[in-house]
Amino acid sequence: MMNSVQGFRELSPAMADLAGGKGAMLARMFQKGYPVPDGFIVLPMAFEVSGLNAESWEDIRNRVYVMRQNQPGAQFAIRSSAMSEDSENASFAGEFETLLNVRTDEEIREALMTVYRSRSAERVESYSSAKGYGKKHQIAVVVQLMVDPDFAGVLFTVDPLTGSHLTMKGNYVHGLGERLVSGEANPHSFTLAKPHGKYQGPQELRTYARKLYNYASKLHREQGMAQDIEWAAVQGKLYMLQARPITTLNPGNKHSYEWNDSFTGDFLWTNTNVGESIPDVLTPLNWSILRELDLEQQVIPGYYMFSGNICGRVYSNISMSVSAFQALGMPKRLLLSKMSHVFGTLPQGTGMPWFPFNKWELLRAMWPRIRYANRRTKEAIRQMPQHLESTIDWCIQIKASIHEVQTREQLLHLWNTELWPRNTSALWSAFEGSSPKMQKYMKVKQKLVSMLGEQEADLLLSNAGNTTKLESLGPLRGIYSVVKGQMTHEEYRKQYGHRGPHEHELSIPDPGEDVAWLNHQIQNWEDSPVNVEAMLLQQQVQYNKAWERFRQSYPIRAKRLSRKLVKLLEGPALREAARSEWTRVFRVNRFFVQKAGELSGMGEDIFYFYLKEILVWLGGGELPVGDISARKEMYNRYQNLPSFPNLIRGRFDPFMRAPTPDHHDNAVQLNGFPGASGQIEGIVRILTKPEEGDMLKQGEILVTSTTNVGWTPLFLKSAAIVTDIGAPLSHAAIVARELGIPAVVGCGNATSSLKTGDRILVDGAKGKVYLL
Repeated sequence: MMNSVQGFRELSPAMADLAGGKGAMLARMFQKGYPVPDGFIVLPMAFEVSGLNAESWEDIRNRVYVMRQNQPGAQFAIRSSAMSEDSENASFAGEFETLLNVRTDEEIREALMTVYRSRSAERVESYSSAKGYGKKHQIAVVVQLMVDPDFAGVLFTVDPLTGSHLTMKGNYVHGLGERLVSGEANPHSFTLAKPHGKYQGPQELRTYARKLYNYASKLHREQGMAQDIEWAAVQGKLYMLQARPITTLNPGNKHSYEWNDSFTGDFLWTNTNVGESIPDVLTPLNWSILRELDLEQQVIPGYYMFSGNICGRVYSNISMSVSAFQALGMPKRLLLSKMSHVFGTLPQGTGMPWFPFNKWELLRAMWPRIRYANRRTKEAIRQMPQHLESTIDWCIQIKASIHEVQTREQLLHLWNTELWPRNTSALWSAFEGSSPKMQKYMKVKQKLVSMLGEQEADLLLSNAGNTTKLESLGPLRGIYSVVKGQMTHEEYRKQYGHRGPHEHELSIPDPGEDVAWLNHQIQNWEDSPVNVEAMLLQQQVQYNKAWERFRQSYPIRAKRLSRKLVKLLEGPALREAARSEWTRVFRVNRFFVQKAGELSGMGEDIFYFYLKEILVWLGGGELPVGDISARKEMYNRYQNLPSFPNLIRGRFDPFMRAPTPDHHDNAVQLNGFPGASGQIEGIVRILTKPEEGDMLKQGEILVTSTTNVGWTPLFLKSAAIVTDIGAPLSHAAIVARELGIPAVVGCGNATSSLKTGDRILVDGAKGKVYLL
């Protein structure tokens, strides 16, 4: 039978939920060796309508007796510990009753009931309603030895107002901390600067500063989020009285899919490049799979390449990675230069928040992951040829195996032994398998840019006599082959069916499933006078002219470059091929999830669960079906939000933004990144999704938030491409360069600054757009 009273020392993780937020945290801290005054938790089943049940009350009296024996004259604090209290989403600070300086058994008994009854107080119900909780609360009650402090206070491990991680902010008063919490006394303030805990504040507290900093840092690290800590100092000894998440710096609530990583502090976020590859609002399932893939490759603690989530949109926290490598000694300028190949050059004046990593702690955390990453990278490079050759057949085979599954045990086994291992190996191949060749390519390109300028360098490296076939152009060539009768519909779906505008959102069918998609593209192609082979041939002519100019200006260097150019261009080709095959493997996850939806009876609602929830269910657990409605509602709200900026610093709440105006804001110049060289004037056509492609007229300039491979059929009708999101190595830039279409990517505000019908000049070499 479960004991309804649990000491801090004995509370097990299995019973932590019954102990409420405060009780569970105090027990966890006590068991980990933090200086927490002793106490115990009275669980909800100890209470009856008429009071405490007899068995529980007897247990409480015995525990109090022992504590008095160890500390004569002991007084007790009786505090609430509701299930939702001191959680990531709600603190309930001061809402429930707290009684201090309680002495006798009868006072303790009455105090316990007073705290328990406060769960029905009007203020609790109002706060609960505001936070989206039910009116009635399961509540446990904490009984804890009181200390008679010289000082007592609070410490926030992150600045709760600015979100800055550079300092811990604290306040304290003399005597009991209740005077601070209630506002009865003016507090003294102090700060502890990271990463070494340098103290600034009154001299009387200095003797406790080092221990307080060490305990707070450890708690923050263990809990993985900013902490609000109550503490007390008594005759040279420091006590930790309580710790809870700083709810204003919490990213959200996974139960309802309210999630915004920008709320976690002062960071710089970008969706350049990654937002182009993954442009859709993500379902909970899709985000959770991307997060697991991020964890697979994670080296820097807390840094996620493509699963930072701001209201369903993917963002990367670049300030975390810059701060980490700065802490290890790399110059900031060199870091930003290297990052510009992935995320583009940051606009001048962009502030880069610094995260105060401790160099040696960072090395200890990173070293095991670095060793793992090095091993997986070497494997990816070595196995790249076999991986590229085998992936199509593997995907066909595994889809057939999923189709044959009859039980959830079989499906879980397939995930663990086949599908997830292939997901991770494909990921390493996509992002690291081509790294040696890409490093050589980028080194040569930088030299050519410095010698010839961006436009000439792009031409020289565009196709090298058509000896390379970039996978980004594969779907485009494939449609052309189908139109010319050189490829069947079935052959196209087998080869390119995984590529499409929504390829990284698993809830949406890809062209391999959607027969109508290919028919629609063929019809558009037949209606269009553009010939893709002619465009590529024209680009070949431009390449030959650029090569001749280079040979005349630099005959010796041209001779050297010609010998290694074909080999050099294997880098981009290999990179694009590996990422295409990763996408092919990633799309197989849709079949896995759909089979789970079939076995569970959830159907398409299965996409509103997280991966771990599905795996728990496959292992015999339950699905949180009650959360589905709230997650659907939040997902729909996310989809209806206007486009987000490509750079976000600090707290960004899209629900508080003004609606996007219907007219442009009179901007005369937009600045982005050079995507593909060339200058052209034309009429703007703003599209929000590739399905609106019928609205694009031949020769108009396509302006959109972001593009991926699924947009490329529209490139053939476009005079130029302008995007809010993108970088020099992004899909839009690569394909535009190969087709000879001017492109400016990553403008940030093109879709809000321009409107359909505007006449603009696009300068792809300079990365500028002018409103005429």
